[in-house]
Amino acid sequence: MIEQDSIAHSSMSVQGGDSVVAKHVTLTPRMVLSWLPRDATPAQQDSAIQAHFKPSEIRWSKRPDTLHLPGHDKGHNMLDTQLPQYYREGFFSKDTLFHPELPGGRYGVAGEPVPYSVHGDSFITTLLLVLFVMALISISNAWGFIVRQVKGFFYPATSEVLNMTETAVELRFQTFLALLACVMEALLFYFYSLDHYGDTYVLSSPYLLILIFFGMTVGYYALKMLLYTVVNRTFFDGKRNRQWMKSFLFITSLEGALLFPPVVLHAYFNLALNHVVFCFLVVLSIVKMLTIYRSFVIFFRRNVVQLQIILYFCTLEILPLLAFWSALEITAFSLKINF
Repeated sequence: MIEQDSIAHSSMSVQGGDSVVAKHVTLTPRMVLSWLPRDATPAQQDSAIQAHFKPSEIRWSKRPDTLHLPGHDKGHNMLDTQLPQYYREGFFSKDTLFHPELPGGRYGVAGEPVPYSVHGDSFITTLLLVLFVMALISISNAWGFIVRQVKGFFYPATSEVLNMTETAVELRFQTFLALLACVMEALLFYFYSLDHYGDTYVLSSPYLLILIFFGMTVGYYALKMLLYTVVNRTFFDGKRNRQWMKSFLFITSLEGALLFPPVVLHAYFNLALNHVVFCFLVVLSIVKMLTIYRSFVIFFRRNVVQLQIILYFCTLEILPLLAFWSALEITAFSLKINF
């Protein structure tokens, strides 16, 4: 049996020899639970604790707050609405460790960012895939036209071939391949700019740089067509002018088809940029030789003076090409962020 009186007074009597010593002990829950048998249930333990311990009134400390700096007033309650704003703000006032409601972000040392790669660019991947599919569809629908153009390009054209007009599908096919050449040249110079000037530009998106190069390329070919039209109408008849414009459009279309493999190889097979530049120079050389050949066949085959074709080629091919390359270089250098 538990003696209620001795427990209530929180005291124990210890008899030793002739004297009785009263020793006061603080009652604890552990002491109460030790009085119960070992097989006591949790409900019995809870009843024993409630029987010996009663809730008492909480008495808060009346002592002054001494956590402020010596010589300063005591701290202020941050929940006080009348507290000035400068009391609420501090060095750590906006730190996420003190404000769980704010986004925490990341802590620690930042890792090295993944370098830019063309094969990981979703925009360029989608663009090349769409152009490839459209090129396959266009070539399959205009294969007979391509064969006829190749035969008329390398063999003396008969009157039937000269008077034959292209259909709307064939004109759209040639226009698409000419635009493909502009896109390929814009992408090639974009890769060249990333390698030689870096990838930091004042533009909000790197794809705007591709769009600028594409617009400059379209302007370059449009200017060449305008120059050819003005010069050829001045010195040659309309029949040969029409024949030359067809040949010029075919050569431009051929350039777009030949530039497509180097761009794909650089984008997805990590072909070195110097090899891509070499392929571009080879394609450019082939295109210029075809241009010289076709100009000679159409305009200068009956003339024995070789100086005319040299002046013609330098004025309408070499000088515009050098001016176009210089304009691309100046544009890329001007848009680059120089630290």
